[in-house]
Amino acid sequence: MDKSLVPNVSVDSVVFGFDSAHLNILLISRSIVHNEILYQDWKFPGDLILKNEDLDTASKRILKEQTGLEKIYMKQLKAFGALDRLLKRPQDMAWLVSIDHPEERVITIPYYALINLEKNGKKTGVLNQNARWFPVDEVKNIPLAFDHHEILEFALETLRNEVRTKPLAFELLPPKFSLSQLQKIYEVIFQVTLDKRNFRKKIANLSYIVPLNEKENDVSHRPANLYMFSRDVYHKLKSQNFDFTI
Repeated sequence: MDKSLVPNVSVDSVVFGFDSAHLNILLISRSIVHNEILYQDWKFPGDLILKNEDLDTASKRILKEQTGLEKIYMKQLKAFGALDRLLKRPQDMAWLVSIDHPEERVITIPYYALINLEKNGKKTGVLNQNARWFPVDEVKNIPLAFDHHEILEFALETLRNEVRTKPLAFELLPPKFSLSQLQKIYEVIFQVTLDKRNFRKKIANLSYIVPLNEKENDVSHRPANLYMFSRDVYHKLKSQNFDFTI
C-alpha cells in the first residue's frame, strides 16, 4: 500500500460523545517547544490523507489510529481552507515542522462523528493516552490548534440543525434508552431545559420510538421504562417527517 501523503489535504474528526449527562468532545493533546517556550494545547484527531485513499476512508483510518474508535456515525462537513489557517500562531507551524510536515497551507475537510459513551466507553474506546473527553461547554476555554474552534462551532451548528429533522440523536444513545435520556440529549445539544410533559407528549406521537417491556437496571432512582428507535418503522413511514423543532 502506498503510504505517501498528500501534503496539502487533511481530514479532522469532531467526535461528539454523550455520557448520559453531558455532550462531550474528543481532543488530543499537543506539546510543542518553540523559541525555548513550551506550548501545550489540544487538537481534533486528524492528519494528512494518503495519496491512494478517498476522504471517507482517510477519516475512518485516522480516527481509528489516533483514538481506537471505529464503526461509528461520521459525516463530512465542509472544507476549511483560509490562507492563514496554519499561520495565526507560531506553535502551529512549529508543530508541523516537528512532525516533518512544514506545509504553509493545508486544506482540511472535517467530519463530525457521534458516539454513545455508555455503549463504547471512555476508556475502552480510546486507546491513545493523549486523548481525552471534554464537555462541550468547557472547550471554549481550552486552547485549540489552528482553526479548530471555528470548526467546532460549525460542527455544533450542523449537529443542531440536523437533529431537528433527522434521527441522529439516537446515535448518541444506547440501543435501549429511557425517555429521560432522550430528553437530556436534546437539552445538552440545544442548551435548553425542556418541559417533561410536553416532550413526552411529542414522543407519544412518534411510532418509531418503540416502548419495550423492560426497565432500567442498576440505578439509584425508580427504574424507568426503556424504549428503542426502530429504523425499520422510521424508513417505512415515508409520509411521517422527523420533526424535533425545539
